[in-house]
Amino acid sequence: MATVGLMLLIGLTGGIGSGKSTVSKMLGERGAEIVDADAIVHELQAPGQAVLAAMVERFGAEILDQDGCLRRDHVADIVFNDSQALADLGAIVHPAVYIEIERRLDEARMSGDIVILDVPLLVESGRDDMAGLIVVDIDPELAVARLVQHREFREADARARIARQASRQQRLARSDFTIDNNLSFPELEQQVDKAWKWIESLRDDPKFGPNP
Repeated sequence: MATVGLMLLIGLTGGIGSGKSTVSKMLGERGAEIVDADAIVHELQAPGQAVLAAMVERFGAEILDQDGCLRRDHVADIVFNDSQALADLGAIVHPAVYIEIERRLDEARMSGDIVILDVPLLVESGRDDMAGLIVVDIDPELAVARLVQHREFREADARARIARQASRQQRLARSDFTIDNNLSFPELEQQVDKAWKWIESLRDDPKFGPNP
């Protein structure tokens, strides 16, 4: 694997409920530029965007609230019980997200920055142009409990979402640095500090550091 240009590209992934977004925020606070696929999805699904218009054409106006904003819970109810609907949603959203991710990476290539590519389905995508991959790991049962308690998921829905992603074992097999989020928040902070030192150490690796 190799970076392009002067930026150092690090992948970040984890299953739903793993705490990946928290880790991403922490890495941003330490100086990384974050390219967040979930945030990009939300931007592309905003009122007036072509992606939202295509979703309405496919799934109907009932996926919008009275202000014209996307009812994400309603879309989830549709697609997670219908494999064809899920595939159709992916065909609408994923190409647009990919294009926007690449646009942002192109802007960062000559910056010399540490760039974190935060993507929930990074392992599933097969992407291999990163200097390293960080996996935020959590016991699936704890992930279910957190989704139910903090994000008001129905337990069955939480389990269905987890089942549709790469398995814990598949993610760990691809990991270059694993952050264990089964522990306390202070311990998570310590692990993110270690991850940041690991990322910075890659600057000294001739495979990934800038060319002289």
